[in-house]
Amino acid sequence: MASTKKNSSGRAIDAEPARSDTWKRRDFLKTAAAATAIGGGTVLADQADGASPDASPHAETNRAEDTDSEQKRPNIIFFFSDQQRWDSMGCYGQKLPISPNLDAMAAEGVQFEYAFTCQPVCGPARSCLQTGKYATETGCFRNNIALPTDETTIAHLLSDEGYEVGYLGKWHLASTGLGDIQINNREKPIPPEYRGGYKDYWLASDVLEFTSHAYEGHMFNGDNERVEFPEDTYRVDAQTDFAIDYLNTRDGERPFFLFLSYIEPHHQNDHRHFEGPEGSKERWKDYEVPGDLEGTNGDWRAEMPDYLGCCNALDTGMGRIREELERLGLTDDTVILYTSDHACHFKTRNGEYKRACHDNAIRVPMLASGPGFQGGQVIEDQVVSLIDIPPTILAAAGANVPESMQGRPLQTLTDDSTANDESWPEEVFVQISESQVGRAIRTLRWKYSVRAPGLNGGAAAGSDVYVEDFLYDLEADPHERTNLVADPNFAEVRDDMAARLKRRMIEAGEAEPEIRPAS
Repeated sequence: MASTKKNSSGRAIDAEPARSDTWKRRDFLKTAAAATAIGGGTVLADQADGASPDASPHAETNRAEDTDSEQKRPNIIFFFSDQQRWDSMGCYGQKLPISPNLDAMAAEGVQFEYAFTCQPVCGPARSCLQTGKYATETGCFRNNIALPTDETTIAHLLSDEGYEVGYLGKWHLASTGLGDIQINNREKPIPPEYRGGYKDYWLASDVLEFTSHAYEGHMFNGDNERVEFPEDTYRVDAQTDFAIDYLNTRDGERPFFLFLSYIEPHHQNDHRHFEGPEGSKERWKDYEVPGDLEGTNGDWRAEMPDYLGCCNALDTGMGRIREELERLGLTDDTVILYTSDHACHFKTRNGEYKRACHDNAIRVPMLASGPGFQGGQVIEDQVVSLIDIPPTILAAAGANVPESMQGRPLQTLTDDSTANDESWPEEVFVQISESQVGRAIRTLRWKYSVRAPGLNGGAAAGSDVYVEDFLYDLEADPHERTNLVADPNFAEVRDDMAARLKRRMIEAGEAEPEIRPAS
């Protein structure tokens, strides 16, 4: 086997020749560069597979080219982690130097202090991000349900606005195991019709944790060819390498939108452990135990150092990307959004890491920088949700937000003219599946959750009847140790929360349920 050279950062810079059916990163870069010279900086995924540009109901509309107008539209990078707690970053209170680059981004841009997922499960959360709809609206209410091919996504809408749209990393929306419907792309190249409209650049795996481990793996490009990670390179670094290659093959004729989806700090499923870069166990062992984990069981004692190592690797990746944007002269013209699909409670709320209403399952970091997100603002008097990300992306692009989208642009809270908008919702709405059929709302002070009795959360999307499950006063009990759901002193609070929850469920297209008190 040929040897691998590394630069001072440990990044592989020379790999052995690829097999005929496998591409290494350098081969992929050469082809991407060639596509730039020929066709506007894109790997034409749909057309490479024989699809006509007009074959899709979301085909790009003809637009009058206005070079000056296009140049004013910012590039947009959505940097997405998996299973990351909000408190893994310094700007949210982490004491160890895990996130210097993200902390710098927060200091320059905007930090959303109270940000939450709308569905604490990987696939459903991703369906919400692509469409701006709740998971029950898309039908992707649990993992292993593909995004319907007729859904209009942010990629379709941005393409219609003249953007080049690219996707890199974990997709998790191309496979279905639902009764007689069996579509398995979890470890295979994803057919173009299951890529959600990302037609210009594609390098992804449906379930990245199935096609890779911490220091080896592969994804598939727009031509369905296997692209290997650089040898002996940590997975986050490999994905960041690909992202930097992408940035260097844009020709600037159109603004780009890159959805950059990492698997870290998600645990490695088949190894049943979190896998940070080598040395993480020693480097990050002196962490301060988060308050929600103190005195609990779970596996955080063994896993936290590697978990934090994963988060630090993501931070390094963000630093490299921001540095490359600066080198390319793109910093002032690029919006960067950073968040995660859900958090991680380390088996303290159920038998795994998410699928619960508690903050350590639903509260995530959320940062933004670039045009419209500047000045070191901290938004701490409003709660925001992943469901607000799609309209935020469209607003950043100057595009209209469809009525079908449930969220609101985050720019509403950062723009001085609208920052005091009293119509911003006082609560976020959360749907919970797999562990239960559950619904929850979270305000600045209260957490209220219900679950459907006797239903399988992997089989039923919703219910007509729910029973009150949790009520927490987050001002008095920020770590959610005292459940007030049956306390008669809080009956009025529960009534108010139940009314709010019903309203949010109706707005999400669900029938108004019966909510019964806890027995």
